[in-house]
Amino acid sequence: MTTMNAKAKMIAPETRAPRITAIIPMRHDSKRVPGKNYRALGDRPLYHHIAQTLLRVPQISQVVIDTDSDVIRSDTTRNFPQIRVIQRPEHLRSDAVPMNDVLLNTVNQTDADFFLQTHSTNPMLSADTISRGIDSFISSYPMYDSLFGVTRIQSRLWDGLSRPVNHNPAILLRTQDLPPIYEENSCLYLFSKQTLQQQHNRIGLRPMMLEIGRREAIDIDEEEDFQIAEMMYRARPLAA
Repeated sequence: MTTMNAKAKMIAPETRAPRITAIIPMRHDSKRVPGKNYRALGDRPLYHHIAQTLLRVPQISQVVIDTDSDVIRSDTTRNFPQIRVIQRPEHLRSDAVPMNDVLLNTVNQTDADFFLQTHSTNPMLSADTISRGIDSFISSYPMYDSLFGVTRIQSRLWDGLSRPVNHNPAILLRTQDLPPIYEENSCLYLFSKQTLQQQHNRIGLRPMMLEIGRREAIDIDEEEDFQIAEMMYRARPLAA
């Protein structure tokens, strides 16, 4: 389900299919899960899962890996010769550098109408979901100037001062009847170079939200996340 105004008039797509470059940014080091990008998940390194997924998306013209890792660079050359590797410059290698700065460096070295960014830490994200997001965005551009993935939350939420965020404590609604709130899940971003340059952000002024189910939206930040992803991978349908 794509969250958008159903009454909005769709913009006719261009006569030619837009060129879309997919970007996977990866650092060699990871503080919370050491070496997670090239650590094995199932029968292959973690980043192989999203790389293979992106290569199956028909709307994507090119896949680019941005990295400072010799391990990832050499492994990509050996296993994915069709993927372009861009070496991340020294001044962008700190974990304190904002992702938008990293992406600006990457898009300035590539030629595309739109850029799709995801992470190696989203191994369960499917080609069908990515394709659905691209089609939804392209069919309504420029009404929307960007797209990002979200996960629906229907729980009783409170802020740090014990104030209810999305419910009235005096009216005990079932959680499934609460108005949904959407969490940015970091699985998928789609934007133009112009949006990134002008806003210094992957998310523009008129973004579309693409709802992604919790199973696909798992993001590996902690060791526990890796363990959960391994269990989900083992339990996946064999045809996945």
